[in-house]
Amino acid sequence: MPNWQALLNEVESTGSTHDVIRRKYLRRLYKKTGRNVILYYSGWLQKGDMGVGGFNISDADKNGFMAVIHGMDRTKGLDLILHTPGGDIAATESLVDYLRSMFGSNIRAIVPQIAMSAGTMIALSCREIIMGKHSSLGPIDPQLGNGIAAHGIIEEFEQAKADLKENLALAHIWQPIIAKYSPTVIGECQKAIKWSETIVKRWLIEGMFRDKQDPDAAAQSVVDDLCSHSITLSHSRHISLKRAQELNLTVIPLESDQGLQDAILSVHHACIHTLTRTPVIKLIENHRGVGFISAFAPQAP
Repeated sequence: MPNWQALLNEVESTGSTHDVIRRKYLRRLYKKTGRNVILYYSGWLQKGDMGVGGFNISDADKNGFMAVIHGMDRTKGLDLILHTPGGDIAATESLVDYLRSMFGSNIRAIVPQIAMSAGTMIALSCREIIMGKHSSLGPIDPQLGNGIAAHGIIEEFEQAKADLKENLALAHIWQPIIAKYSPTVIGECQKAIKWSETIVKRWLIEGMFRDKQDPDAAAQSVVDDLCSHSITLSHSRHISLKRAQELNLTVIPLESDQGLQDAILSVHHACIHTLTRTPVIKLIENHRGVGFISAFAPQAP
């Protein structure tokens, strides 16, 4: 008979009911595809208005991915289920480099609902993306720390230059607007845009578009569209399955395989229940039941 401590260890290793159900459907998805599965989920939609942080892609996530990848048979490839608002570009670049060092180009992105901004960048680094009619990607134009589009700042400066060249009397209107930016902000915006465009183009050339007749041109076309603030108009613009196909991305409709759709959406719904009904703010977990879970401690009233 197990003693008190052994039983306690078993209870703690089993996790909550939400953990049990979520892991059950992760295993079911693995059995369906025969591919390694890692989910990467953020609770920004459920808890974004609660004054807590930790929803975005950050360097801290690398620890979670290291934990869930350890011990995997990496020859089976990876299905990465993404649900994220995006985050830090440096952390995103580092994470993609790490995943590619583990699985090469044998990575599929699965987007059951939303993978925006840097989440879209991760999806574009994969060999293909599985999306449903309800799924969304987003623009990849960089944002400054205060959420202002780098392209928008440059556009504002260019407009100011054009207006003042035409009529110096407008200086009193533009002066307080331009004064809110630091002297180096334009250069930082230009560097951020170049960084985003360069890494995504490289990932597309090396991965999704590697077998195209002209990978460079195909990749540049995607970057020109998704990284252009003047085309997308808003960083929160949702890119649908249909629009992704129009951009010639390698996108597989989730609805094309009913069994796979059921398996993926079961995992998705289990994750959303976890994020809605528990203090969890971020999930990094694999089909083997290994998870790296971030949660916040609710304050006492």
